[in-house]
Amino acid sequence: MTSDSDAQRPRLEPRPTHRPSVSEGEQVVFGRPDGVDGAFAPDAVRRAVDGRPQPQSAAPDPVLTEAFSRPAGSTDALQRDPYAGPLDAEPEPEPADPWRDTESLAALGEPGVKAPPRDVPQPDPEQLGVRDVLFGRRVSVRALVVLGVIALVIGLLGGAIGRITGTTIQKLTDSRVTLPVDDTKVTDQGAIAEMVSKVGPSVVTIEVRTRTTGETGSGSVINAERGFIMTNNHVIETAATNKDAKIEVVFWNGTRTPAQLVGTDPNTDVAVIKVAVNGLQQISRGDSGELLPGQQVVAIGSPLGLRRTVTSGVVSATHRPVQGPADGPNPPAAFDSVQTDASINPGNSGGPLLDLKGRVIGVNTLGLAPGGGSIGLNFAIASNVAFPIAEAIIRGDKVVHADLGVNGREVSNDTATGVRVENVKKGGAADKAGIREGDVITKVGDTEVAESADLIVAIRAVGVGKETTVTVARDGRQVPIKVTPEPLS
Repeated sequence: MTSDSDAQRPRLEPRPTHRPSVSEGEQVVFGRPDGVDGAFAPDAVRRAVDGRPQPQSAAPDPVLTEAFSRPAGSTDALQRDPYAGPLDAEPEPEPADPWRDTESLAALGEPGVKAPPRDVPQPDPEQLGVRDVLFGRRVSVRALVVLGVIALVIGLLGGAIGRITGTTIQKLTDSRVTLPVDDTKVTDQGAIAEMVSKVGPSVVTIEVRTRTTGETGSGSVINAERGFIMTNNHVIETAATNKDAKIEVVFWNGTRTPAQLVGTDPNTDVAVIKVAVNGLQQISRGDSGELLPGQQVVAIGSPLGLRRTVTSGVVSATHRPVQGPADGPNPPAAFDSVQTDASINPGNSGGPLLDLKGRVIGVNTLGLAPGGGSIGLNFAIASNVAFPIAEAIIRGDKVVHADLGVNGREVSNDTATGVRVENVKKGGAADKAGIREGDVITKVGDTEVAESADLIVAIRAVGVGKETTVTVARDGRQVPIKVTPEPLS
């Protein structure tokens, strides 16, 4: 419904349609030709209306016109192949091709290309055949006789050589023939077996028993006349602290005999026991200072109670300072060692580490086995350390070791690497020389110090009362200090 107010309002006219202006040029190019009303017109109309040519946008390129226009005089809508021939020519029949007919059966046909003619070999007129030689009378009778004699000689010589060769092979393969062997030069056992057979009687098993416990170790005879046997301190330590303990030695042949403790040195884990037996075989002492890494060595002992066990390996390192675990009231043993990959297990302790000549170059004492068993990181007290201490025990002398008089721990940082001094013994060698707590000992003489075992072994190597230079890191600089080690108390 329309209200009165709406009827009174004035009506607006429609807005005029906007038609953009067309320029004269656009009209000429895009507009229809004069006289044309429709959208399309014949070509004649488009080109001329009332005899007047219509304007064109641009003339075609002459090159394109020649390339794409009809040939002169041609009225065809599409250009044909100029090589196809006239339109009214009959097409040539295509050759039969079974591959073009999918319904055709397989068949053999003519090859696509004819094979070239083969050359037939012609006999060489200059070459003599068998017939010519034998019957053609081209070779003289004398030549045939000579050839026959040569062939006969070759046959006889070949037969003789074959007979000789066959006879020789028959002799070499005859099961009744035995080739001689020099047993003095060739041994099936090998160098290690030969050495062990000679040294074995010098190695013993040591058993220490109390009423409630029992321990097993190894040892070697170092003095046959007086019956002294060298072993480790931790093998017989129970006998040293328990008067009820008994020591028994089991020899290579299984003979058992009681033994008594002579003396120990807990600081190097060396001990000596004695047996009252005649006719012992003494082991030879070797020089651990002449060892080279890679040299073959053999360990003999009773690991886990298995007597007469032999293991072999090589020298992994020489002069390796080692500090054993703390054991009771005694300080941890520290010593210069021979590192080897020859298996050493509990029970090997105290037994000899030998070179291939059967000489003792170490006393087996320690093996690192984080996961249990031998992992090839084993250590023996160097013979040049163990034998002098054992001989001092046999003489009844007190074993004295040089001492610096400090306690420390290993450190490694940007400032220094060595042993940091935690405590200085009052009145000791370090205290007298001016070494302070907090100093980091990096060298003893020319020997680098990386851990406590290095420091202990290096000071002992200097000896009591012999001056040496100890280098310490202090306040960011290296300070050399003259020190005279004193006896370990």
